[in-house]
Amino acid sequence: MSIDLLKKGISNIVKEFKLATSFPREVEAEARAFPGPLTAQDWEGRVDLRAEVVVTIDGENARDFDDAVSVSETRDGFVLKVSIADVSHFVKPGTAVDREAYRRATSTYFPDRVLPMLPERLSNDLCSLVPHEERRTYTAEMAFDVQGRRTAIRFYRSVIKSRARLTYTEVRKILDDRDEAARGRHKSILEDLERMGVLAERIQGRRRARGSLDFDLPESSIELDLAQGRIDKIVKAERNKAHRLIEEFMIAANEAVAEFIAESRLPSVYRVHQEPDPERVRDFAVLLHHLGYGLRLGRRVQPGALAAVIEAVRGKPEEKLINTVLLRTMARAVYDTKNVGHFGLASECYTHFTSPIRRYPDLMVHRILTQALRGGRPGKHKESGGKRLQEMAVHCSERERNSQKAEWASRDLAAALFLKEKVGQTFDGIISGVTKFGLFVELIPFFVEGLVSIKNLRDDAYTFHEKAHALVGRRKKKKYQIGMPVTVTVQGVNLEKRWVDFGL
Repeated sequence: MSIDLLKKGISNIVKEFKLATSFPREVEAEARAFPGPLTAQDWEGRVDLRAEVVVTIDGENARDFDDAVSVSETRDGFVLKVSIADVSHFVKPGTAVDREAYRRATSTYFPDRVLPMLPERLSNDLCSLVPHEERRTYTAEMAFDVQGRRTAIRFYRSVIKSRARLTYTEVRKILDDRDEAARGRHKSILEDLERMGVLAERIQGRRRARGSLDFDLPESSIELDLAQGRIDKIVKAERNKAHRLIEEFMIAANEAVAEFIAESRLPSVYRVHQEPDPERVRDFAVLLHHLGYGLRLGRRVQPGALAAVIEAVRGKPEEKLINTVLLRTMARAVYDTKNVGHFGLASECYTHFTSPIRRYPDLMVHRILTQALRGGRPGKHKESGGKRLQEMAVHCSERERNSQKAEWASRDLAAALFLKEKVGQTFDGIISGVTKFGLFVELIPFFVEGLVSIKNLRDDAYTFHEKAHALVGRRKKKKYQIGMPVTVTVQGVNLEKRWVDFGL
């Protein structure tokens, strides 16, 4: 059965990427020792937000809820409160839980399991902002005017009681589909959700205006049929208004925290995204020229110039080609103590604050924010120093990359298992990548890729044109380029290598 093979294959991937599957005994013991429900004593020094309409919005299968939001209207605009699980209350520097969290640095998500950064007692229980339970949080409170311009910020530890655990699908039904049944189910918080939608759109409008690159980057959604023991389908994960709402609020909170810490002059960790390599940008500009588009190139490429390209091709036949090549032109975002800004977000100052249950840098930023709120007094622990922080930032970037590679490998395995039962069948697809050894093709009915080997292009001898992202026949001049529609047959799969072979 394909699910059994998937589980076995993912276990091999876990070993391949040297990921931890269990917590040391002392870590579990520390986690079990944390006290349970909050008492009045636990509220001391915290702002009481339990009476406010605070909700979580996350995926259907999520269990570690580390962010909750509320929006109120004022005479001058809005107040957004982003309340984040106060992991730093539980996980202190130098403890066994902290050492193991740092070693892992991130949670890793597979189709059939999660390898969490923190023990389940914390990640899915005490820290998770589950509905109708009092939880300790760290709140970023931001005032916005009616145009969505941030006018004030404030940070404090708080106590919340989430009114509802909402899914992206349910919020989409409420805000986009205007579904009467969904709106009826959430009548008591309907006005709050509408207000969130309005504010998110205005914040997004301002972010786009400054030149933020608004890629609509799809991810695969692998749906398992446990009753039948098989992979039911692999489709493009939905990104709707609810996803964008939460994204905008999290970006706003991350920027506000980064700017506050930067002004305090404390050493910190930033999420940085370098400018793309100038030579790659020039190659991209040449490709755009051949496709009939222009790119404003000064001494330095500006995010706004690339954002204008994304908007110009939206909905056009060449959108897939241009977005794919542009994405490959970009540098990779990493953690660093030197704030060089975030090119993709067109942000001068950015960090990660909003996911401390699953990302260690966020926990580090929580601790640094606490120092900043105390007037910048240095902490007692060795991670307070800039040199040590840089070492930790590099470690977290490396662990993040390793985790991503493992997740991608699991998706490739799932794709191979899914298509194993479809060998010999023919599907329409889109060329998603071109290399000197062949064409990667993404199937239209399913969000999976396979390779058409150049050895199987027997009608001509093909040459790889790297800058054009194309294979071109030497005699007939037939061209295969990213974004082109093709029809392929599934010829075979290699489960060990997580590989799928297509033929045109």
